[in-house]
Amino acid sequence: MIFPTKDNSLLVMVDLQTKLLPVVVDPEKVIRRAEIMLRGAAEIGVDIIVTEQYPKGLGNTLPELSTWLPDSAPVVAKSSFSVFGTPEFCTHLLSRKREVLIFIGVETHVCLLQSILDARSKGYEVIVAADAVSSRKESDKQWGLEAARAAGAWILSCEAILFMLLRDSKNPAFKAVSGLIK
Repeated sequence: MIFPTKDNSLLVMVDLQTKLLPVVVDPEKVIRRAEIMLRGAAEIGVDIIVTEQYPKGLGNTLPELSTWLPDSAPVVAKSSFSVFGTPEFCTHLLSRKREVLIFIGVETHVCLLQSILDARSKGYEVIVAADAVSSRKESDKQWGLEAARAAGAWILSCEAILFMLLRDSKNPAFKAVSGLIK
């Protein structure tokens, strides 16, 4: 297993869009946790890639989340359910040379799961922030997480992931990140 660090990890935010979020279970929680992950990743120095499923029909990334994206974070439109079905995503990913992919977004049992399965098949270590993902039905979310775990993904909370990335309370980002968690 590869332990996540700021230098080997990439945060992948999948399809947190204006027309998708209102139909999933507990959208407010997903938005809050996604914001914590985005802000925490930025503080620690973890790269971010964002995807949008068919933005013409499903809208763009929620403005309240776009606010927290660094200028260096590409936003990739896609039609395939898996992020790996989009050449632009693959190009951005390969240019960053990362081994660990951290996933947040929707829907757990469709786009996230297919992306996770593809990532695992390509040899990536995968971490899913379980409190920053959702589906239209709670059961679909749970089955998606179960399938991801069976494929070898780590299923953790946002807090656990951020503290794994920090590794030490002496990390310069510790104070800012711990403030996000409170």
